[in-house]
Amino acid sequence: DFLPDQVMEGELAAFISYALAFPHGFLALIDTYNVIRSGLPNFCTVAMALNELGYQSVGIRLDSGDLSYLSKVVKSKFIKMATHYGLPWFEKLTIVASNDINEDTILSLNQQGHTINCYGIGTHLVTCQKQPALGCVFKLVEINKKARIKLSEDVEKVTIPGMKNVYRLYGVDGTALVDLLQGASEPAPQVGHRVLCRHPIQESKRAYVIPAAVKSLHITWWDRGKVSEYLPTL
Repeated sequence: DFLPDQVMEGELAAFISYALAFPHGFLALIDTYNVIRSGLPNFCTVAMALNELGYQSVGIRLDSGDLSYLSKVVKSKFIKMATHYGLPWFEKLTIVASNDINEDTILSLNQQGHTINCYGIGTHLVTCQKQPALGCVFKLVEINKKARIKLSEDVEKVTIPGMKNVYRLYGVDGTALVDLLQGASEPAPQVGHRVLCRHPIQESKRAYVIPAAVKSLHITWWDRGKVSEYLPTL
């Protein structure tokens, strides 16, 4: 049901050149003009030609439009091709989706339903759009072994005074239960021993925890001008 007069010959020529250069890695971007009328039939044409020469194509990429709908159309066409020509691998061709993909896009696609089996994530992998900058503020908590506190009308900005250690307590199934702050002079929590954990601000929030494993989260990497821990290679 392809319409030959609606196929862009320039796109077909580009696909052929691509396939000649990378016969083992032919994965075509099919939305340059029109996915259904041009990109998809051009891809199938070149994929079949490669098949006659003993090569299997990799798949297609969608970079615009309704990714959910278009992926379903592409998949149905792949299944038809596989059935008609007796080529089971054709219906297993990869369908890649890109175009500023983020977690919200993926969640939406999952809710709509799709046949995408690979995502090309670039922009939102390099830069987290929801938190593009990490705000860091230095707060003094101890000087000359004397505890210090920062006072503020904003409760969240009031610091907990004194040097501290921080531990992560785990349950028997390996799940992290709580992160526990303690004064540097206090003994570390012990596996199998009950620990009373209190919320630093809301006094009513407290719980007893019996950790199955304890991990110290504070590691000194730089001490007195020298690296004090082993640095893994790249």
